Amino acid sequence: MAKIRLTKGELKRQRDALKQFQRYLPTLQLKKQQLQLEILQQNLILEEKEQLRVKKRQAIDHWIGLLSHSEIDLKPFLVPAAINTHFKNIAGVDISVFDALEFKPCEYDLFSTPLWIDAAIEAFKEIIILRKEISLLQDGVSVLRHELRITTQRVNLFEKVKIPQAEENIRLIKIYIGDQMANAVGRCKIAKRKIEEMVLEEAIA
Repeated sequence: MAKIRLTKGELKRQRDALKQFQRYLPTLQLKKQQLQLEILQQNLILEEKEQLRVKKRQAIDHWIGLLSHSEIDLKPFLVPAAINTHFKNIAGVDISVFDALEFKPCEYDLFSTPLWIDAAIEAFKEIIILRKEISLLQDGVSVLRHELRITTQRVNLFEKVKIPQAEENIRLIKIYIGDQMANAVGRCKIAKRKIEEMVLEEAIA
């Protein structure tokens, strides 16, 4: 700990700093709680989306063998063109929220293709959309976790270092100033007694 000046000016500075730390700490604690709650909610959503993706993938497995007998290449129908998102602010942190995924337009001859092709394209699109949404959720959780880590460090800094340090500095300065005042009073009493003794000696002489 750096050596502090044992003065009234330093005492005021330490008191002002302590008030600032105590005023700022509740804001940090609230931010920490909000981030923890949002991470929990995002993880729940992430788990639901992942379960849905697995379920849809399992549903495809029942008929995916049909593709091996088809001459149609589905890849051109499954090329993402744009992902639409919006920002959500959580305790001062912006994360991207999934809205929709657009695919590049691709046409095929309705008369020369099997009827199940439409359903296959839609099923694959749903899985691709879920993957994009899951990826965006994972990115958001990662951003929130990073911010939570920084906020937690700041809370600990204020709770365990800054506030106790300021309180200890104030205590030491007050003790020193109190001792100085007591010494000054003592010196005044000694000086007063000496003056009285001198006056008394002059009066007797």
